[in-house]
Amino acid sequence: MDCVYIETKKHKLLLDAGQTDALIRNAKITGIDLSQVDTVILSHGHYDHSGGLIPFYRNNDKAVLYMHRSAAEPHFNGERYIGIAPEIMSLPNIVTLDGDYKIDDELFIFTGIKGRRCYPQGNKKLLREENGIKIPDNFAHEQCLVVTQNRKKYLLSGCAHNGILNILDKYKEIFGDTPDYVISGFHMMKREGEYTPAEKDVIIQTAEELARTDTVFFSGHCTGEPAFNMMKEIMGDQLRAIRSGEEIQF
Repeated sequence: MDCVYIETKKHKLLLDAGQTDALIRNAKITGIDLSQVDTVILSHGHYDHSGGLIPFYRNNDKAVLYMHRSAAEPHFNGERYIGIAPEIMSLPNIVTLDGDYKIDDELFIFTGIKGRRCYPQGNKKLLREENGIKIPDNFAHEQCLVVTQNRKKYLLSGCAHNGILNILDKYKEIFGDTPDYVISGFHMMKREGEYTPAEKDVIIQTAEELARTDTVFFSGHCTGEPAFNMMKEIMGDQLRAIRSGEEIQF
């Protein structure tokens, strides 16, 4: 997901802010008052999830922004820069994290996802810069949000670049079980007919493992419709589509 607005008993928050100022226009259409948002969490350091931060902070300079410290490092897709705008680091109320962080009894952020089971094949072209040299991105800058509400746990990720199975493994290390709901892109997007056999294997194996949990998954964005449909055949109603402008009430 490249921008998700969430209301809890204590918070009004954003996970990511999209690529442009579209969140400002969309909030007006849907009747959301962005001036009331108190918390913003950046899931990872890519422009399509951070581009709306500067327009947002022109409307709300009180919200606290939580981002991983390495999210501001240069990131590339081949030679194309896809990192965040440097101006973002001058925004007010930034908290840079380098590990798991509990905001309060409702909100918890975790990072440090190390596993590589069913690793998204689309990551192969994604790079980070270290000492002036482009190397494969390890996605240390990716962080996930856990919302606790009414004894239920909701796990949210932007693109799940580290792989949704590895994210769930890290979640289980922390909480000892699986979440009740997951809202996340799965970073599997390609056009129909363009998937390699290895990519299809990753999609199918991921779906088979997710189907063995008791979790309900909402996915869209970078999952891609062909991959979603492949997974849907295996997961049935356990996998549900979420689209721009859609509201989910729990």
